[in-house]
Formats: sequence, structure tokens, C-alpha cells
Amino acid sequence: MSETTEFSNQKQILGHPQGLFYLFFAELWERFSFYGMRALLTLYMVNVIFEALAERDFATAAVYASYGSLVYASTVIGGKISDQILGMRNSIFLGGVLMAIGHFVLAIENNMAFFLALSLIIVGNGFFKPNISTFVGTLYEKGDPRKDSGFTIFYMGINIGGWVAPLLCGWLAAKYGWHYGFGLAGVGMLTGLIVFWSGIKKNVFGNRGLPPNEEVLGKKVLGIKQGLLVPVLAVLSAPLIAFLLSAYKSVATEGLFAGQNIVNIIFTGIGVTVLTYLAFIMYKATLDERKKLFVAVLLTFFMTIFWGFHELSGSVITLFAARNIDLEGIMSAAQTNSLNSMFIIILAIPISMMWTWLSKNKWNPRTPYKFGLGLLFAGISFYILAISGASANENGLVPFAYLLLMYFLLSIGELFMSPVGLSKMTDLSPVRFMAFIMGVWFLSSAFAFQIVGFIGKQLAIESDDKNVGGFDTLEVYTGGFDLIAKYAIGAGVIVLVASPLIKKLMGKIH
Repeated sequence: MSETTEFSNQKQILGHPQGLFYLFFAELWERFSFYGMRALLTLYMVNVIFEALAERDFATAAVYASYGSLVYASTVIGGKISDQILGMRNSIFLGGVLMAIGHFVLAIENNMAFFLALSLIIVGNGFFKPNISTFVGTLYEKGDPRKDSGFTIFYMGINIGGWVAPLLCGWLAAKYGWHYGFGLAGVGMLTGLIVFWSGIKKNVFGNRGLPPNEEVLGKKVLGIKQGLLVPVLAVLSAPLIAFLLSAYKSVATEGLFAGQNIVNIIFTGIGVTVLTYLAFIMYKATLDERKKLFVAVLLTFFMTIFWGFHELSGSVITLFAARNIDLEGIMSAAQTNSLNSMFIIILAIPISMMWTWLSKNKWNPRTPYKFGLGLLFAGISFYILAISGASANENGLVPFAYLLLMYFLLSIGELFMSPVGLSKMTDLSPVRFMAFIMGVWFLSSAFAFQIVGFIGKQLAIESDDKNVGGFDTLEVYTGGFDLIAKYAIGAGVIVLVASPLIKKLMGKIH
């Protein structure tokens, strides 16, 4: 069967390939599990895992940052293994199984089980996340005008999962106990796997996602077939990753690595290596390629800053909500993690329509301006939290409206930056360097969590009081949010001022 015939023979639902909707629901449930767990993670560490420590906030910030960095870094390795050995189907299934096991192990209230569970989720995510998004693209023929709207539908599933999961998992955790909330996240992951498996059994994907070469799976390394060796090594890597996560304490108080743990040092090494190789690529590139590569690196840098502030939602902002937001009769601190996805769902279509209208009138701003505006919105959102202390009641609690407005503005900033970033990387990267530049783009999220960890440690509250809160924590958090606002606004202004120059370097790329 020719490739064209295979595309034309696909069953359609609402004008799209049937397989899209199986991937939509598989990703929805996977994101349900991921965001449901994330909503509870920081609070669980502070209140259970590190409860006996006065510096529990510091330990929590260190582990949360290491977990986030490794989760995103694992996608680079998982994607490579999928391309060369397993194929997308096997990778998605292996990743889903490992994550489901991780979520259920997380339901066991034990410190050793906790770190092992996180490591299983990290490894599983490395196989699952990069492949299911790529799988969507294979459903459409090259040049198919439906592809963009297909990805829009798919990404809506991500945000539906991110919206509903914190509400349900947070409610279960508050009413019945932590392990019920984590257990529900595991059920969500299993549901996603079942949906994906049913799609395979019904052959809705045709021949897509199969291993690049069946002979590669059967090829033996150390006497073991590669198709079996990869899952075995994936499982065996979990204890090593668990050790890295548990080694959250700083390795030194003075010198080059003062205040850094093992994962921080690893990512410092990765960063130096990436920058060195980027310099080599720049040297090898032509003048025109060098201009575009410079812009790609610049956009990646500012996207990293944005995600570094944005991902505080699962750590410092969740603790701020628990300790200093008046949530009585509204929702729990864990459930506030649903607000970002809720606003993305509400705002995505209106903002997309706005760009279309601006394009028709030839007013649509180029990518650098959108990045600058996105950082400004992020800065203003944190400034809202910074000034919230002026409205605190006698218990040091501020109105929920401040948090709601903050997430509204931050979500606008995200929609200005995130949807256009990935597509611009493909446009700006020369074909011979594209794989590496895309890897750098995905690694930017891993480095963003290093920013999250640094900020979390700076705003850590050291106290033996298990019900810490009030004006003492309010002053620390609002002061920190004020600094974040200044940095984000400053970065946004720099991008806007430099936008004419960046636009010139980009050439015809919009």
C-alpha cells in the first residue's frame, strides 16, 4: 500500500483521522496523572516526607527542581531510543507502564518508596512524552492543512487533563488521604494506556509508530535482544535516579559548587557542554545560518526564563496558596494548580482568533515582540502577588482574587510564547543542525527547573512550626514575588527593545 493510499484510507471523525482521538484521550489521561500528582507533590513533601525537618521547604525545593529537570531531560534520551530501536508504539507503552507503576508506588507512604516512585515516573515520561506528540504528526500527510488544527485538538486534551486532575486528586487527598490522590493519578495513567492499546488493537494507526527495523529489536547486545534490554535497563536505572533525587543536600558550603547538589552539578556540566557545542556549530555555520542560530538560542534562553518563573506554580506558589491565600470555601491549595490550565482552555481560541484578525490587518506582531510581551505579562502577574500583602487580613491571608488574576495574566503570557516557540525553532534551525537545536529546546524546560529550585531555596521558610504561615511567610513570599516581577519585566523590556534587530536577523521568518 502506498503512503498516499494509507492516508486516504484512514477513517475520519470530525474531519480528522480517527487515530487522533485515541491519542487525544491517551494524552489527556497521561496529563491527568502527571498534573494530578504534581498538584500534591510539594505539599506532600512539606507535610509528610520532610515533616520532621526545620528546613523542609529547602529540601522540598531541591527535590522538586531535580525531579522537574530530570523529567524533561529524560525526553531527549527516550526520543533517541525510540527513533533508533523501539519505535513510537513500544516507547509509549513502556513509558506508560513505568509511569503507572510509579504513581501507584507513590501512594505508599514511605520515604524509600517515594524516591523510587519519582524515578519511575521520570524514566517513563522520557519514553512517553516525546513520542505521543510526534505520533500525532504521522497521522497527516505532508502539507495537510488540517495538521495545525489536529495539534490544537490534541493540546486541548493536555489542558483538560491539567485542569481536571488537580481538582479531583486534590479533593481526594484532602478528604481521604494523600495515597488516594496519588492512586487516582495512577488510575488516570492506566486509563490512558488502555485507550492507546485499544487504538492499536482496532488498527486505527495503520503501520505508524512501528520500530524502525524489526531486526534492530532482535539484535543482541551482551547476549540480550535489544527489544528486551531497553526495558530492563530502564527499570534498572530507576534506583540510580532515586539516589540522585534523595541526594538533595548541598555538596559544599564554599567554592565553585557551594549550595549545589549532585543534580545541580550534572546540569551545570550539561549546560557547559551544550554551550561549547553551540559555539562550535556557530563557527561551522555560514553567516546566514549563524544569524538564525543566534536568534534560536536567544529565544530558547528567554523561553527558559519564562518557564523558570511559570513552573513555580507547582512549588512556591502552591505553598503561598496553602499558607497565605484565603481559600476557605473555594478550593484547596493543591486544587489551585488547575487554574493555569483552566485559563489556557478559556483563552486559547480567543487569542488564536486575535492573531488571525491581526494578520488579516497586517498588524500581527513578529515572534520577538510576542516573546517580549509574554515576559511582561509574566512579570505583571507576579507583581499582582507582590502587592497582595496590602490586602491581608489579621491572619496574614490575602483574597483569592489575587491568585486568580495572577494565573489569568500568566496564562496570557504563556499563550503569547509557548505555541509559537517550537515552530520557530524548526524554521530557524539549519537542517544539518536541527536535531541538536530541537534537543536544546526541550532541554530548556529541564534548565527552567534549575531556576525553580534556586528560587524555591531562596524563599524557603525554616521553622519547626508545622502550621507555619501568617505575616512572617507573607513578607518572604511577597518580597520574592516582587523580585521575580522585576526580573521578568526587565527581560521583557530587553526583548522588546532588541526586537527590531532580532527581526532583521530572522529575515523572512515571521
